[in-house]
Amino acid sequence: MASEIDKIFKKIIDFRDKRDWKKFHNPKDLALAISIEASELNELFLWKHHSEYDRKRLAEELADVIIFSLLLAHETNLDVKKIIDSKIQKNKRRYPIKKSKGSSKKYNDL
Repeated sequence: MASEIDKIFKKIIDFRDKRDWKKFHNPKDLALAISIEASELNELFLWKHHSEYDRKRLAEELADVIIFSLLLAHETNLDVKKIIDSKIQKNKRRYPIKKSKGSSKKYNDL
């Protein structure tokens, strides 16, 4: 049985492939697309209080960032579940609860 993440990947890939866009989805261009979409996400908050944003636009821009991120993982044969788990484990070592709880300091400043 396919996991939820596998179903999401399938939807994204099917959407892309039906439009013949795979030729545009190389790692470099996908990384650039993530950055551009993240900038559009940031723009929603520019010069506003952190609680002032358009929820519909936030959902759309966040979806773009996630979709391009998943496509980049797919095109570079990275297992999303594994890389997230690996990063969380690394961060657990970098940010032990005793030192980092309630702090926004970077791990090398703790």
